Amino acid sequence: MSPRPAARFATRRGALAAAAVALLALLRPPLPAGGYPIDGRGVSGIRRLDGYLEAQQTAGAAKLQAGALLGVDDVRLNMLDGRRWDLGPDNRDPELQSALESVFRSRHPSYGVAVIDITDPASPTWAGVREERTQLPGSVGKVLCLTALFDGLARAFPDVAQRQRVLREHFVVADGWATGDPHTVPKYDPVSGTNRFSVVVPGDRFTLSEWTDHMISASANSAGAMVWREAMLLRVFGGDYPPSPEQATAFFRNTPRTELTRLSLAVINEPLTAAGIDLAQLQQGTFWTRVSQAQIPGTRSFASPRELARLLLRIEQGRLVDEWSSLEMKRYLYMTKKRYRFAYPPELAASAIYFKSGSFYKCAPEEGFQCGKYRGNVQNLMNSIAIVESPAGGAPEQKRYIVALISDVLKVNSAWDHSRLAAAIEETIQTRRPAQVREKGSDEQLRDAGSGD
Repeated sequence: MSPRPAARFATRRGALAAAAVALLALLRPPLPAGGYPIDGRGVSGIRRLDGYLEAQQTAGAAKLQAGALLGVDDVRLNMLDGRRWDLGPDNRDPELQSALESVFRSRHPSYGVAVIDITDPASPTWAGVREERTQLPGSVGKVLCLTALFDGLARAFPDVAQRQRVLREHFVVADGWATGDPHTVPKYDPVSGTNRFSVVVPGDRFTLSEWTDHMISASANSAGAMVWREAMLLRVFGGDYPPSPEQATAFFRNTPRTELTRLSLAVINEPLTAAGIDLAQLQQGTFWTRVSQAQIPGTRSFASPRELARLLLRIEQGRLVDEWSSLEMKRYLYMTKKRYRFAYPPELAASAIYFKSGSFYKCAPEEGFQCGKYRGNVQNLMNSIAIVESPAGGAPEQKRYIVALISDVLKVNSAWDHSRLAAAIEETIQTRRPAQVREKGSDEQLRDAGSGD
């Protein structure tokens, strides 16, 4: 198939974008058509992508890894031929199960993992170790907010073109719901053609697609609160969405808090139930910022590797909301930024990774112990979910698999730990043999593995 025309990637700097496209063509072969691919500004309205696209052309600028250079049309769903397949006791792969058990045999009992090999959509297999263990999912729960948003869009706008228009063109202004979040987000400067990074402040204006991207790619709590709120407004106003700021404010001011809590859980849980997700093992119950939590009282959040893996499976099957929504959600999960935690290892540099991570660590004074990021001595939760296509680009030897991994190992660098387990799982998928976890790394590598948000 011939390369796609440069006009498809046109941005404000048309000539530069065309040059960047030519660069992408050199870095990877053209493929059949089928956080967000960097050529997706025109489709999505995400302005930060222009900055990443431009950086690929700029000498001295940080470059994306080979696995991060897929285009919008290269992201596809891998299990449309296996829509009804599900995880069950009868379709575990004994060889993969044995290899996975070997990897985790001598490790802490807080580890839970589920791996689904979807390389052959007609004959997928899976394996797991303590796959029903639950813990607080942290920012992985933002994928449930993503689901709520796309369910709201599908209910309000049956026509896909209308959903795309709302995502791309509707601007939402940050207010108090978005305050108190230390995460920085990219803010595209059209004059310099670069992204600058800063926290969200009241008055910041982003399209609905950009808020969604900030929630997944930057893992911004501010964006998580705003997206969840918009999902609720979509359910309330339906085809009349978006409401005016005054209408939205009046709704949240005049609706009893118990009803707001009920609605917030309904927009999360109903699309999960429709997709066959077990709500006894997967729930996001609490908003992401203090102001939003004060406005809408919450409940417990928890997740197991099995249900997190099943959630990603439903995306690949086109069954999370609908096929179009599943594909869009997968595009939002595509990593087009510096990789970290589970996605960090060089063994995955050439792989396409669709990823979300979530952590929570807590420390107490302890003689001889120095608290560090992702290295708590009271609690040290780490959660990683990923779809991996290894290598990226659809080569005949490509392996495709889903991983959900959780842990709570005190006093270890859990970001580095998950990156090393990711490399071992990759080797296990490729060979179907037990892999040795290569634990050691330099101080620089340990820092880099945890440098993402």
